[in-house]
Amino acid sequence: MRAVVQRVSRAEVRIEGQLVGRIAGGLLVLVGIGSEDSHEAGEWLAEKIVHLRVFDDDAGKMNRSLLETSGAVLCISQFTLYGDCRKGRRPSYERAAPPEAARVLYESFVAALRSHGVRVETGEFRTMMEVELVNDGPVTLLLDSERLF
Repeated sequence: MRAVVQRVSRAEVRIEGQLVGRIAGGLLVLVGIGSEDSHEAGEWLAEKIVHLRVFDDDAGKMNRSLLETSGAVLCISQFTLYGDCRKGRRPSYERAAPPEAARVLYESFVAALRSHGVRVETGEFRTMMEVELVNDGPVTLLLDSERLF
């Protein structure tokens, strides 16, 4: 699994102009599911994300986690994180999981985040979405279970 994790002061997702998810502060997580991914990779990634120390403590140092700040997550599925742009001009998505398998692992990943007591808002799987965010920092991290799990 690959994730782009952004610290945000607010974020929301709309589908056909209708608000479907909104957080006031926390993390926007764009997550892509690869063809080799597993439930264990999702659990590992969720654990990593909720414990990342990317929020400021009283001294202004990034030393607090999502759990310590009672922040929320806006989680958006994004198969394009598996786009391979090395050849030609059109990305190849051969390493992305097929939609049916990806949906199961995406839902499992969201459940793993929630199992830590984190409020999680989501978009809608396989739907064109408008995602709006205000970066806080900005702080943006790339996580890849293939490299870290």
